Amino acid sequence: MRALRIGLAQLNPTVGDLDGNFALCVRAIEQARERGVELLAFPELVITGYPPEDLLLRPAFISGVIQKTRELLPHTRGMTVIVGTLERDVDLYNAAAVMHDGQWMGTARKRHLPNYGVFDENRYFTAERRTGVFRRGDVVFGVNICEDIWIAGGPSEEQVVRGGAEIILNLSASPYHANKDEDRRRMIGTRASDNLAVVCYANLVGGQDEVVFDGASMILDERGRVIAEGAAFAEDLVVADVDLDEVFNARLHDTRLRRERALDESEPLTPIELPMAGMPAAPEGRAPATPLPARALEDAAEVYAALTLATRDYVRKNRFDTVVLGLSGGIDSALTACVAVDALGADKVIGVLMPSEYTSDISNDTAHELARLLGIRTHTLPIADVLAAYEGVLAGPFAGRASDVAEENLQARIRGNYLMALSNKLGYLVLITGNKSEMSVGYSTLYGDMAGGFGVLKDVYKTQVYELARWRNAQGAVIPSLTITRAPSAELRPNQTDQDSLPPYDELDAILRLYVEQDRSIAEIVKQGYAEATVRRVTRLVDLAEYKRRQSPPGVKITTRAFGKDRRLPITNGWRG
Repeated sequence: MRALRIGLAQLNPTVGDLDGNFALCVRAIEQARERGVELLAFPELVITGYPPEDLLLRPAFISGVIQKTRELLPHTRGMTVIVGTLERDVDLYNAAAVMHDGQWMGTARKRHLPNYGVFDENRYFTAERRTGVFRRGDVVFGVNICEDIWIAGGPSEEQVVRGGAEIILNLSASPYHANKDEDRRRMIGTRASDNLAVVCYANLVGGQDEVVFDGASMILDERGRVIAEGAAFAEDLVVADVDLDEVFNARLHDTRLRRERALDESEPLTPIELPMAGMPAAPEGRAPATPLPARALEDAAEVYAALTLATRDYVRKNRFDTVVLGLSGGIDSALTACVAVDALGADKVIGVLMPSEYTSDISNDTAHELARLLGIRTHTLPIADVLAAYEGVLAGPFAGRASDVAEENLQARIRGNYLMALSNKLGYLVLITGNKSEMSVGYSTLYGDMAGGFGVLKDVYKTQVYELARWRNAQGAVIPSLTITRAPSAELRPNQTDQDSLPPYDELDAILRLYVEQDRSIAEIVKQGYAEATVRRVTRLVDLAEYKRRQSPPGVKITTRAFGKDRRLPITNGWRG
């Protein structure tokens, strides 16, 4: 039987931390060696972290990455190791270095460079035109990178049809969004079954600014069946024994693949030979690989895990220790506090109550109850006296004008000042608590509730906030029931509720999904059954708030299209379509 033990090192690197990322790789190689792995693959650009962005314009950074990659060579004795890194000749390439038994055997370069959504790889890299394969003893494998495997008839098929590859190793840095895993699993299964090849998908894990990577690396057999899968949202080493005789037998009876290979005999790919002399044989009687089963999460659990990991990594990778946030008694601040505690621990989270004359007893009580149930420390810093001082100073310019949103915004800005003062004095990171629905329509205050370092819920719609709150309480009740059931309000004037000035959130969020994520026109949204006046008002609010969003702190992407790199619209914009 031709068998090979394959490992996928699912790691959480930090962009730019070359020494730290190198150490992660060395540790993973040693763990893989202990488990008898013969062929080990790492994710895309694991040495740099992903995405390195304009660090790639710095020659010293590029040289450092290449040097660190070569320093891995002595650690690969007795193994074949494929590492996501950079390669430079005249141009710069997103590449995978193939190291074998302490030797540098060559690279595979990324052929298809994504340039949509959060990706702008054409800014930095040159696309490769060639496809290569490698022979390790009696096994031929192909290496490709992330986007390459999404292309039907692309590099994977070429490596199989023209190069005879039985194994495809795909090194990925595939950002998370809700429900992506199902599409990805289906696509990779299709590549495996169409090409009758074992497909190994090594994905990055961890948060990096606006994106979070979910891991869930997997190994699929030649029929497209998952035989081993990594954890979601956690580092892991995925190991499986693959039977290459099964691949051979499947291809022997597949007339389509034989026919396509015959047609391409005029342009065969010659594998790069990896010398096997002196390589240790697989020990007889070694422990089985014990593949991990697929670990699907329910939708709310998956999103919550993404938010938690992204928050933890943003805080720790930016060298903060403690976070601080305003506790209003509302659902958004409650969910944000829960995520922060689950990410960092209760001792690393500070809640600040900042009541005004409009703050209800219910809000104060539920905020205190939430803090008690979560076990976090709190400060109470009233804003009434400071607001009175502001209004006194502004009495002249405001004379003769009725109280309006200007006075409401003053309250939010005082609270923002309090939180930023705590951040400056005590070194805390401020978490803002606004959600995507509010950010979309500008229902937020610049330099007020938008003041901070990270937006946990920036890409979470209000309706999702309630879903996540209910899911979190099902794991252990910490959010007071009144926080979930009472009408949401900013409490900036007497008897205020959000629905005084906005459509119901289920309707608002549905319109926003169509307009923000799918770029549907007003006419198309109206055809979905929404009142034209409501659609025009909502879309106008979205357009007007672009300048606010441009000044908001980063927040993690969990939908197909988040504000930030995903959606780049001009602030000065006369289009009203």
